[in-house]
Amino acid sequence: MTSSEITQEREGSRVYATPNVEHVSMGGPIRGIAFWAIVLPLWLFAYGKPTFDEATLKSRAPFLFGAVIASFVWSKVVSGIRVAAEWEKGVILTFGKFSEVRGSGVFYVMPFVETVRFIDTRVQVINIPRQRAITKDNVPVVIDGALFLSVKNPGLAVTKVQDYRFATSQYAQSALRDVVGSSNLDELLSEREKIQEQIASIVGEKVRDWGLGVDSIQLQDFDLPEDLKKVMSRQASAEREKRATITKAEGDRLAAINLAEAAKLMAENPIALELRTLQTIDGLAGSPSNTVLLYPMELGNALKFLGKGMQESNGLANE
Repeated sequence: MTSSEITQEREGSRVYATPNVEHVSMGGPIRGIAFWAIVLPLWLFAYGKPTFDEATLKSRAPFLFGAVIASFVWSKVVSGIRVAAEWEKGVILTFGKFSEVRGSGVFYVMPFVETVRFIDTRVQVINIPRQRAITKDNVPVVIDGALFLSVKNPGLAVTKVQDYRFATSQYAQSALRDVVGSSNLDELLSEREKIQEQIASIVGEKVRDWGLGVDSIQLQDFDLPEDLKKVMSRQASAEREKRATITKAEGDRLAAINLAEAAKLMAENPIALELRTLQTIDGLAGSPSNTVLLYPMELGNALKFLGKGMQESNGLANE
């Protein structure tokens, strides 16, 4: 694991990533080459002939002592060569006072006079651990999330706050609890984007003075009490049943309207009624288990007409 170490929280099965933001030294090879490129010829010159007898050592002792001193001094001079990666900036303190920002690339830091602290300017992720809060309608919830931020001004990030990652994390936790406490449970569940924007706005306004910028805050999980989950499940089930009943009633109403219009159309067009009857007979005849008895429609109409005439004659006789 080169860029991060994965740690698992023993509360459930959540896995959090702990980013590794330490400076990776890339100037070691350059310092080594610069040191030996001067020290090795210096020692060869100080020792002289390639023999190891006692007389030679005594005669060359002043040169060897000077080579030791020169090597020590040169090692301190070379130690000031530093390399910052493309995403890093070096904050320079001269005798403890902020002076400038250097990098990226190779730059020099004066030994004993200047010190450097490397700052990662990429987007960094800070975990917001599980926070217990109470909503405006007195519902206890447990929320966790992730904060995405980057360093905009490395000088302020070093001189204005002791540990900007820790400070931002603590402030984000406090802001999350404040926003959750001023919101209802329904708002938390249905307007997550709005809640995230509110928290990001609060945190971003504060950390701007520290030279930081908040990209976004993502709320990852909501944990509710078990009894509340059961109530919400029953409410959702009742809501689905309500919609199903309304949908069925609406379908029955539309079917009744369509049947009434069809009956009206058939009453105005007797041929349409006969065609519909023939279609029904054809559908019943498709199954061998059905027995169809045909009744002439003309006979039925004649009997209906005869019955109507008899009723009219009886009425006239009674008068």
